[in-house]
Amino acid sequence: MNRLFQKPAIDWALKLRKQHEIAIHPALKNFYAQPIPDQNTPIGEIEFLAVDFETTGLDSKKDDIITIGVVPFTLNRVYLNRAKHWTVRPRKQLNEDSVVIHGITHSDIADAPDLTEIIEEVLDCISGYVLVVHYNKIEREFLDRALRSRFNEGIVFPVVDTMQLENNIQALWAGGFWNMLKGKKPQSVRLGKSRLRYGLPSYTPHHALTDAIATAELMQAQFAYHHDTNQPVRDFWL
Repeated sequence: MNRLFQKPAIDWALKLRKQHEIAIHPALKNFYAQPIPDQNTPIGEIEFLAVDFETTGLDSKKDDIITIGVVPFTLNRVYLNRAKHWTVRPRKQLNEDSVVIHGITHSDIADAPDLTEIIEEVLDCISGYVLVVHYNKIEREFLDRALRSRFNEGIVFPVVDTMQLENNIQALWAGGFWNMLKGKKPQSVRLGKSRLRYGLPSYTPHHALTDAIATAELMQAQFAYHHDTNQPVRDFWL
């Protein structure tokens, strides 16, 4: 079995312990104190948390979070009864392009809380989990920037990235090298396009909770088709 990541796996338990030592904000201190699964745990035995953000744009330096969706899942089940969704008031202006994409308007966020008002609830919800996202730069960079702008303190956490998984699947199992030699363009690894390759249903995109559920289902399919669920989680997390 090919390992997906040739570089040494990150010891996330050690990294989070070190962050706990230097964290100042109580919510972050508590976040880092919660244990995550051991790096040698078979991935098929772990309960993950799929996470998705909708934002005012794609640049974490200029844009901000407006909705957060989370849903716990294993490789066999998605726990919809424990899913959560928050709408928050961004500190950056909504722009017309992003409104067209996610459909969230000024009136939708007018009475929403600032992230500072719900951050303890959000961090408590995601602590102790390996998060699963589709394109980790969004969730990692936006949450880190949002906390730095509010508390002068960022955040780090382990993720499994289904986009990265799909990139590797296309390269290792779907004839990526031979397709390249033949001049064929690589297949899209966007969330919706990736789901279609596994026969998963089309969902309306750009709703944080729906996309979190879609991401959870995609990872289940990726492992059902391509990976040994006895592999340790360290082979997959970033």
